Amino acid sequence: MNSDRFIVTLLLTFCVALGVNLGGSLMGSLGAVLLHRPPLKTMLELSGELKIWALVAALGGTFGVIRTFEAGVLGKQFIDLVKQLLIIGSAFLGAHLGYLIIMSLGGDR
Repeated sequence: MNSDRFIVTLLLTFCVALGVNLGGSLMGSLGAVLLHRPPLKTMLELSGELKIWALVAALGGTFGVIRTFEAGVLGKQFIDLVKQLLIIGSAFLGAHLGYLIIMSLGGDR
């Protein structure tokens, strides 16, 4: 994986995780309005619950990551292992930033 493609992958992973958390929380609050439930409380709860799903969606499943870890450790390809850790970190940062944005919009922080 050349450096340009890797940077694109990092950015896309970050944006997908951010979008899943923001979009899911906002659309969930719309559903709460339609069901006559408190939308702000629902949005705040969903944002915390969607963090792990944002990670999974951004990574595209877990089997590719597990295979890369296995190849990195057993095959002593530590560069690929570091790249996968950076991609996972990028997904986590995107999901967490979405969470922080929703929390600040909700006035919780």
